[in-house]
Amino acid sequence: MNAYLGVDLAWGLGTATRAPNETGLVAMDPDGAVTDAGWARGVDAVTDWIAGHLGERSLIAVDASLVVTNPTGIREAERQVGQRYGRWKVAANPTNLASAASAGARLLERLTALGVGYVSSTAAMRERTGPAVFECYPYTTLVGVEELGYDVERPRYKRLDLHVAPAMARARRAEAFDELVRRLRETPLDPPLRLDPHPLTRALAEPSGIHGPTHKHREDLLDGALCAWTAAFWERHGDDRVQILGGDPCLPSDAVDEAGRRPVVVAPARPSQRAAPSSGVPDVSGSV
Repeated sequence: MNAYLGVDLAWGLGTATRAPNETGLVAMDPDGAVTDAGWARGVDAVTDWIAGHLGERSLIAVDASLVVTNPTGIREAERQVGQRYGRWKVAANPTNLASAASAGARLLERLTALGVGYVSSTAAMRERTGPAVFECYPYTTLVGVEELGYDVERPRYKRLDLHVAPAMARARRAEAFDELVRRLRETPLDPPLRLDPHPLTRALAEPSGIHGPTHKHREDLLDGALCAWTAAFWERHGDDRVQILGGDPCLPSDAVDEAGRRPVVVAPARPSQRAAPSSGVPDVSGSV
């Protein structure tokens, strides 16, 4: 059984003349070994991949906005990402009902039709009787899991640092990517994350180049693995090491949708990241 599925979903739907960006896809077994990995383009292809890997209690983690009910502005879960993780220069892109990037909502529709439930609390996740899906954000995993050692700032393995020359920025991004892969492969983690059993994720350990499209291709797959591992981490540790952003009844939250689903982000958290959020969102532009 593929216990955990990770989906680094491309948010855009594409157009009649332009295909959607790639989505990174990773399946992981209960022992943390990657059993399948690859890429797909478009919600239909992603849905087909998921359908082919579903087990009776598969837990699917998606890096994309799945439930969106706010007409404008930012979801409360996204606001809380910045409030809780902004010190690590982590923030979330805002989404609302006017956003063109709606692939997450479209994917949730497809998965619901397949009988996949949406879970927004640890209790619901543990009590599921069939496959379930939730929303995550890999950056919160990387800075929220203390063992990975990102104590000061998130790893800069995605966007270029605009404060240095482009060539240096690309070289630094490659170095950050390679260091992140090293930590994921060598750090004792609970549950384990084993990239080497599958050739595509094993190849992530090869030295990175600075070619932009190639880097993005590899990054999408790595984020898919992080999503799958976030699902395993949540199931292993529950509320002890994970918080549900947007789901705290003592804090503001968005309205539920017509199916009663609340927009939340499941985020691993250090104790210091659970503090009551400040009134504003730190300025961490360029962090997502």
